[in-house]
Amino acid sequence: MKFIREYIHPWGLLAGLAIGDALGAPLEGSPQPEAWVTNMRPGGRHFRNAGQYTDDTLQALAVAESLLACRGFNQSDLVQRLLSGYEKRPEWYGPTSSAFFTLVRSGTPPHRAAWLVHRRHHGSRSNGSRSNGSVMRGFPLGIFYPADQVYEVSCACSRLTHYDPVAAHCSAWLNMMASDMCRGISRTRAFVHARSRCRNAEVLALLGSYERYRPDPSLDAVLCSHAALSCFMNAHTFENAMLSAINLGGDADTVGACCGALAGAYWGIDAVPARWTTVLEGYPEILKVADKLWQGRQDEHREEKVAPD
Repeated sequence: MKFIREYIHPWGLLAGLAIGDALGAPLEGSPQPEAWVTNMRPGGRHFRNAGQYTDDTLQALAVAESLLACRGFNQSDLVQRLLSGYEKRPEWYGPTSSAFFTLVRSGTPPHRAAWLVHRRHHGSRSNGSRSNGSVMRGFPLGIFYPADQVYEVSCACSRLTHYDPVAAHCSAWLNMMASDMCRGISRTRAFVHARSRCRNAEVLALLGSYERYRPDPSLDAVLCSHAALSCFMNAHTFENAMLSAINLGGDADTVGACCGALAGAYWGIDAVPARWTTVLEGYPEILKVADKLWQGRQDEHREEKVAPD
């Protein structure tokens, strides 16, 4: 059995995330559409032109830019970049992230702000801090770090804003799969690898047996992650995965972004329909960021191998 595919797909990962985000944005917060949506279109809760992305992509790009600037994960740098994005378009952000950034702006240290938001929001729609905001943004970590390293970094990245461990382990699972697949590992092998590393019982139960449950496009981290994973694992093409994800309705932009990152990492940029890439906001720049992430990590590996005498 062949587990290594011929091509690597870091560009598809980041482009797929943005495409899923932009496709799903007009359906965010809506019931499952009666007519199957297949193209970029305008609209949504926060009206956007066709092909415009949301804070899902904005935050993912902040993670990518921080990795490039710091040559790795740097908590303080990333918090500042995420805060800068929030200050530009605060209406785009979900309840957990919004509450976190409001506290940080008032001078609360980030680690305390994350804990306070978790405690204050317990029992709310976001159920403490297990909402999906930290899951959607973490995928650039999968380009920069190989799968054996990305799990712990993903958990740390999630905990910056989302104190709940469920959100952290969901992010780590999906990022592990994305990391493996954009390096040529098969979909099944990547899934098995992520499942073997998962240390959270709830996440393992739902994602590890994804085929047993119907997708629920929820704000909840584990339900959102399951919906994205289910749509991806059951799809035969990038396009099929994308359309299955966004047409669930609900938190369609985030389910679409998470599914798109997985699908793009697996099928690659050449599998993405041109009718989507030609409309996507900032498409050439997104590819450049993905390429810099990939090349930057390769350079880091080369430097690590040259030990001083």
